[in-house]
Amino acid sequence: MPSIILASASPSRKRLLKAAGISARVIISNVDEDAEIYTTMAPKEMVIALAIVKAHTIRELVTEPALIIACDSNFEFEGESLGKPLTAQAARERTKRLSGKSGYLHTGHCIIDTAQGMEISDIATTKVTFSELTDEEIEDYVASGEPLGVAGGFTLDGLSSAFIPSIEGDYTNVIGLSIPLLRRMTTQLGYSWPALKHQLTGAQK
Repeated sequence: MPSIILASASPSRKRLLKAAGISARVIISNVDEDAEIYTTMAPKEMVIALAIVKAHTIRELVTEPALIIACDSNFEFEGESLGKPLTAQAARERTKRLSGKSGYLHTGHCIIDTAQGMEISDIATTKVTFSELTDEEIEDYVASGEPLGVAGGFTLDGLSSAFIPSIEGDYTNVIGLSIPLLRRMTTQLGYSWPALKHQLTGAQK
């Protein structure tokens, strides 16, 4: 069985894999997600393109048989791509815009199987609905620093979970990696999900 490599610096993605029974070695791609070639794309096109580029970047570094998993997430709101706010002011403005409304969290997934010379990519989308937030709640949330470095400026497994009363779709996708989609993709590549877990759980810490 090949090893599993996660091409992401996201601790949430690694936690999702571990919770599903999959241990992965992390190699960070360092792809510039803010490059104009990506930011001018439609939201769904962007996340797929970035996931593929990240996977291929790591492919160039890997010599052993491996399943390279790469992802990219973006939040689509009123037709606009909302990436990471990065600054408190941007996070504040964005949180006010999202208050009481809904949008769509897209995550592009790409898996490269170096052992078989195969590649597969797909996308998962989840509708996310936000509560009406008070000014005090917005200021408190922004001050926490949590929204600055996450797609859309929120995360389902953090402080902003209090402001998300409902989602439609896969919750793991909102956190950053769709586990049900990953299972389907690895099955398409010919791997048994139980065998993948039993082979790799505990292999990499």
